[in-house]
Amino acid sequence: MNQKPSIPKGTRDFGPLPMMRRNYIFNTIRSVFQLYGYLPIETPAMENLDTLMGKYGDEGDKLVFKILNSGDFASGIGEEQLQKLVEHPESSPLISRVLASRISEKALRYDLTVPFARFVTQHRDEIVFPFKRFQIQPVWRADRPQKGRYREFYQCDVDVIGSDSLLNEAELFKIIDEVFCKLGLRVIIKINNRKILAGLAEASGLAANVTDFTVTLDKLDKIGIDQVKKEWVSRGISDESIEKLTPIISKAGSNNEKITGLKDFLHASAIGLKGIQELETLFNLIQKFKLTAPVELDLTLARGLNYYTGAIIEVKSLDIQIGSICGGGRYDDLTGIFGMPGVSGVGISFGADRVYDVLDQINAFPAFAQTGTQVLFLNFGLDEVAVCQPLADSIRANGVRCELYPDPVKIKKQLQYADQNHIPVVVMIGETERNISKALVKIMSTGEQKNVDFSELATEILKII
Repeated sequence: MNQKPSIPKGTRDFGPLPMMRRNYIFNTIRSVFQLYGYLPIETPAMENLDTLMGKYGDEGDKLVFKILNSGDFASGIGEEQLQKLVEHPESSPLISRVLASRISEKALRYDLTVPFARFVTQHRDEIVFPFKRFQIQPVWRADRPQKGRYREFYQCDVDVIGSDSLLNEAELFKIIDEVFCKLGLRVIIKINNRKILAGLAEASGLAANVTDFTVTLDKLDKIGIDQVKKEWVSRGISDESIEKLTPIISKAGSNNEKITGLKDFLHASAIGLKGIQELETLFNLIQKFKLTAPVELDLTLARGLNYYTGAIIEVKSLDIQIGSICGGGRYDDLTGIFGMPGVSGVGISFGADRVYDVLDQINAFPAFAQTGTQVLFLNFGLDEVAVCQPLADSIRANGVRCELYPDPVKIKKQLQYADQNHIPVVVMIGETERNISKALVKIMSTGEQKNVDFSELATEILKII
């Protein structure tokens, strides 16, 4: 029996129409990156496992797709380890982690930021600092597939490394705003600071529990404050600490009002006050850019990646309920793990797949982003084809995408082909048109037709398109 074709859960095929729409997103994002002086790079789909592990926290590390070693991958596993796995199933997570390192030395990249840090360290003598780069490539996560969450998806990253200036963060806010304005999407940009989170933990007596505090806080918008409190309790955080934290993280009001409340709460925390100072500087810089999108200080924003040290940024759609469609932050020593300490960077990542879902659900893709061929010449036979080919070339020379139907089949079938492929303009040159050197041009959306001299055809098409 023939096997039914399928693909792994959490992955997707993309036909011509989705690809044209996706390329519209990529090209829009890429054009904005380049306007601000960012340079393109690419890194391999796979990285060494030790490059990735330990960089995303315990939750993130579990989602790294590991690649089995070639050949007899099981040769590195001892009988003793296998016996322990059988006899002591309660310790299987720890044993499984040990086994994984024996049978896998490589993994699919989880994001583009850690590979970028590896790239910078490895090529430090070839690049000029501050180094502004962008990267548009797929990443993979062994996550549970659900709406808006995939196992394979594209990220569009832009980072600047080798500079401490908060002007870099402000410029990223401008890039976010410009990208979503060009795409026609309404968004809200949320910001927090990892130093403020550390200060909140310190002021609440949680200096030793800062990771448990932030990992759980990051889930607040998904599970609600009551569930967050329960999880904090399960992680050993006291009721007293929770009571101190709840009013400040739940505080409503303007950004200035929230900052005022923070100053009172964090008056004895040096790291917390440093975070507030960075926020105020950043807000002053952003104000000069006059962004279209609102910017909101969100003290519950934690983003569960271990390498963030300063600003944390997240962008949400105002049009539909979906996860973040862009996010990032400041990392002060990511390259230090690769032997290049003291190099600060900041970056953001656009989730192209979620951006696509938003545009699709609100029907916001422009017509030109859903059209491949713009002009179709119908095929009336070999004599007519000989006339059409040079005319089609003259249209292509003006940058208009143009094709000639390959077979002289019924005109109804050829027009149906144009309609199904969203081709806006059809050119018909039959025997009559050939003899008088005029083409019959049809605009598919309205059905309007006009006769155009061969010599003026390219100009007329440009007017229509």
